[in-house]
Parts: sequence; C-alpha cells; structure tokens
Amino acid sequence: MAEQAPSILIIEARFYEDISNELARGATGELRQRGIGFERVGVSGALEIPLALSAAIAAGLLGPKARHQGCVALGCVIRGETSHYDIVAGDSARKLIDLGVTHSLPIGNGIVTVDNRDQAWARASVEARNKGGDAARACAELIKLGLEFGRKASR
Repeated sequence: MAEQAPSILIIEARFYEDISNELARGATGELRQRGIGFERVGVSGALEIPLALSAAIAAGLLGPKARHQGCVALGCVIRGETSHYDIVAGDSARKLIDLGVTHSLPIGNGIVTVDNRDQAWARASVEARNKGGDAARACAELIKLGLEFGRKASR
C-alpha cells in the first residue's frame, strides 16, 4: 500500500497581515515544491497559535494518520515599548515546543521575532531570508524523519 502524501496545517498570526502574507508565500511555495498539501487558517496573533494548534490536535486533525501530519506556525512579533514582546515571543515559542514534544508532532516555527518592520521584512521576504520557507522545510523534514523512524521500528 502506498504512503499517503503528507499534508501540513499552516496557522498564521494575522496581526501584521502583510508580513504574514509574505511568510505564507514562502511556506506554501516550499510545500508546493515538495508536493506536500496544506491548509491555511488564521488567528489574531502569535499567542493564539498554540491555542489553535491545541484545538486542532484535540479535534483529531493533526497526527501521523490524521488529515495533517504536521504544522507550520507563521507570524511576526515586533518589539514595542513594553515587556509584552518578551511574553509573546517567549510564550508562543515555548508552547509550540511543548505541544510538539508532548504529541510527537512535527512543527515548523516561522514566527519571526524582531525589533522593527525592516527586520521583519528582511526575514519574511521570499527573496531574502524566507523564514516561512525555512519553517515549512523544517516541518517537512521532521515528517520524513518520523516516517523513517516508523519504518525502522516495524522491521
């Protein structure tokens, strides 16, 4: 029986919509190039991404035999005048790691954390650092690694 082509859930923080769109352009381009399907959903900001991911896991949408085998988190956190930046950047990253480890779920973290919009664009731009593409690549490689581990375990 042939393996089903993987699919990835992309969860996008839409607070900085223009930057999110560029991150998504990089991620979807990378996934298309690899022949991996995807579904995009949006949330308000970076702190909502782990909550949406947790809800998708609870609904059975994510997992080795579910509709999606991995997740790509996309968004931008720009430093402001208060400590809110540190909370959003740290807590969103920590919860993504926790969910990935707890559920053995491949997650590509494409939430860029920067001091200003120029830095955000330099990281998001497909023509520059392409962090959306990097996050999609990381997720795809983790899915592939999980499949290899599964084959080795069944021998």
